[in-house]
Amino acid sequence: MPLLPFSSQGLENSQAKLAVLIDADNTQAPLIEGLLAEVAKYGVASVKRIYGDWTSTNLRSWKDKLLEYAIQPIQQFAYTSGKNATDSAMIIDAMDLLYSGRLDGFCIVSSDSDFTRLASRLRESGLMVYGFGEKKTPRAFVSVCDKFIYTEILRDIQEDEDDAKAPAPARKEFKVDRKLLKLLRDTVDDLADESGWAYLGGIGQKITNRSSEFDPRNYGFKKLGDLFRALPQFETEERAQENSSGHQIYIRWKRSNRSKT
Repeated sequence: MPLLPFSSQGLENSQAKLAVLIDADNTQAPLIEGLLAEVAKYGVASVKRIYGDWTSTNLRSWKDKLLEYAIQPIQQFAYTSGKNATDSAMIIDAMDLLYSGRLDGFCIVSSDSDFTRLASRLRESGLMVYGFGEKKTPRAFVSVCDKFIYTEILRDIQEDEDDAKAPAPARKEFKVDRKLLKLLRDTVDDLADESGWAYLGGIGQKITNRSSEFDPRNYGFKKLGDLFRALPQFETEERAQENSSGHQIYIRWKRSNRSKT
């Protein structure tokens, strides 16, 4: 089974074969570059399909992207007003691809809760499921995925690349909520040695297992280590690797905080 990119063994997932299925009615065309770049972190997009009624003018913005990114458009007429035939077409295709036995996982791109049962069924078959959608995506769909990426993050990435030459604005003071703090602390405690230190390379995977939508970019940080460094409740330590010039990062709940609990 392919590993999530937070793992220290992330390079092993580079050849995982993934199917990227996009609901054109619920996804914005300008996101496609950042979306496919994100998918590449998890494996190879062996299948790229996008579903919608291509006779409609509503999908005009997608048409130039299809050839550029080699995405296969799947035509689905809206036979009945108020019914989403696109969802049904995606679900049928996903099951056909599942039974082909050629894939390691699926990337379902939609903010629609109708794909909740599909994601659950794919996971029951032992495949990884990565969800992509807006923050308005219903909680049920978010939770059933192995990992869920909010597409607002991908929009921010594109804006950052466009403004790369501009001076970086000062970061506002980071305020952490209790839910996030508990998630981070519990995960560190689970992996900590007798001195309370936990290796950062294993923390990310454990956090994702607890919360599928967790991503340090949701809080304005590109890396998990940067998020921990911004939290005064934790301390970090870099240790030299044996037989290597690199360093490993360890995280610990601060002693002053531990003595109060």
